[in-house]
Amino acid sequence: MLVAAEASGDVLGAGLADALKARLGGDVAFVGVGGAKMAEAGVASPFDITDLSVLGWLEGLKAYGVVRRRVADTAALAVAERPDAVVLIDSWGFTIRVAKAIRAVLPDVPLIKYVGPQVWASRPGRAKTLAASVDHLLALYAFDAPWFEREGLATTVVGSQALHVDMSGADPAAFRASRGVAADAPLLLVLPGSRRSEISLMTPVYEAAVARLKKADPSLEVAVVAAGPVADLVTAEVATWPFRAHMVPEPEKYAAMKAATVALATSGTVSTELALAGVPMVISYRFQPLSYAIMKPFFTGKYATLFNHAADEEIARELIQADATPEKLAAEVGRLLADPAARADQAARQTAALDLMGRAGRDPSEIAADAVLRVIAAKTGA
Repeated sequence: MLVAAEASGDVLGAGLADALKARLGGDVAFVGVGGAKMAEAGVASPFDITDLSVLGWLEGLKAYGVVRRRVADTAALAVAERPDAVVLIDSWGFTIRVAKAIRAVLPDVPLIKYVGPQVWASRPGRAKTLAASVDHLLALYAFDAPWFEREGLATTVVGSQALHVDMSGADPAAFRASRGVAADAPLLLVLPGSRRSEISLMTPVYEAAVARLKKADPSLEVAVVAAGPVADLVTAEVATWPFRAHMVPEPEKYAAMKAATVALATSGTVSTELALAGVPMVISYRFQPLSYAIMKPFFTGKYATLFNHAADEEIARELIQADATPEKLAAEVGRLLADPAARADQAARQTAALDLMGRAGRDPSEIAADAVLRVIAAKTGA
């Protein structure tokens, strides 16, 4: 049983399902919760996961009723299907509740968490909570493991799938040509996020920032990525912008990244993908004000961006909450657009930080599949 509640987890779940099928062939069947990519891999979800993709305490409170019902639905599915193991992927707020619900009704089924909470950044007590709720953790980075192992939770470091994205088929020249963007024209790629709350909070800020940049340089070309789960919302928002912006559907995302001069991105997994593509970037994020006021005391990490954390320096500028203003965003993006040497230096430092994160390792889905099978074998004595 594989359970994912948002777009990034859906990708991980699909990769894990494919890796398990490669090992077991017709001897494996799947049930669970996920999105379109997991459905393609053979995991049919009983409900749409879009409403579960929330971040922030206030947003979580608003979605609490839906989350509670979906937790019950997921636990009921586990009881009906009796899986040999349950893999709970990312989405801390949802999956920790599912873990507790399944443990209560199926105490002997192995529970595996795929992606631990970022306890190095906030709320380190979650490591103890997770250790009491699941049997094994599949961690993305070596710097994650000690936090959970100290609490007695067996942990396998699998690496991040984002570090192993295959961009060899991405054609930046074709991307530019298809949209009439000259090869030497400055191109700003905007990535507003994959959660509906992110789109509503960040898109107006990005519009105002880009308007400033366009006023300073009318030749600036702009492209906006419409992530699959929120493609309709992003497209509708960008359609109201008073300047032209090229829409980028999910399948063209990597070509757009490689074609971009600079990127302006909402904090998340996409920062790692942009670094792989060699794009210097500015990272931003806003929470609902009340959510941020509640959460801020729990933030203990220096950086929100993973490669900044790995390098222990602010390689990519982070503008969070009160700093996420159109003026500051435009200034930081404009600095990079105006300075080729600064762009090259940042891209090189981003690449070096990816190496610190374990870019050279095996495919994470394969390592994760091996670990899942070991957990099942240990539980069953097979």
